[in-house]
Amino acid sequence: MTMIADNLHDVRARIAAACQIAGRRAEDVALLAVSKTFGAQAVRAAFDAGQRAFGENYIQEGITKIAALAELRADLIWHCIGPIQSNKTRLVAERFDWAHTIDRLKIAERLSAQRPAGLPPLKVCIQVNIDGGPTKSGVSPADALALARAVAALPRLALRGIMTIPEPALDFEAARAVHARAKALLEQLNAAGLKLDTLSAGMSADLEAAVAAGSTMVRVGTAIFGGR
Repeated sequence: MTMIADNLHDVRARIAAACQIAGRRAEDVALLAVSKTFGAQAVRAAFDAGQRAFGENYIQEGITKIAALAELRADLIWHCIGPIQSNKTRLVAERFDWAHTIDRLKIAERLSAQRPAGLPPLKVCIQVNIDGGPTKSGVSPADALALARAVAALPRLALRGIMTIPEPALDFEAARAVHARAKALLEQLNAAGLKLDTLSAGMSADLEAAVAAGSTMVRVGTAIFGGR
């Protein structure tokens, strides 16, 4: 598992270099380690290397890992970054700390109603289909403000920002331009009265472009844990 520690070091170095080029502070970009399809031991190895925030695409798989690492629960931050169906909202509300993929008010309402009162509010992001990708989920940019306002008004939730998964770009500048559209949308939402601080954008292949555009959280899996 020393490979995971080495990979984490390399990814953190990439983020720091990208921030330096962009004139940003490295501490302003959070690293979310995407541990889908990798077991609890891989998460533990990343934890031992200093990583604390983990993203899971598959809810039941994430629940299994959360249980397997129960003794670390107070030190881990679990993010649900995959689609959330109505019959899985209770699991997310009860077990996760973040949910990134809110694109329907119904899902947000269920998460709000099912979040236990003894836990802090569930931190959530609106998923936006920023480039209109035909295979991607997410609310359209034009509808993002209405959804964000409705979600922000719900109890037991804390709306933090937006999340995007754009289609693969041809080169750095194309990727940066798409991520810049997401950053501009976040600024528009704040100009409309919301108080958002999170742009969840960028993955293993395009994190430098995302950082250049203003991402505050990159979701990295392959570059940390290896190919799936």
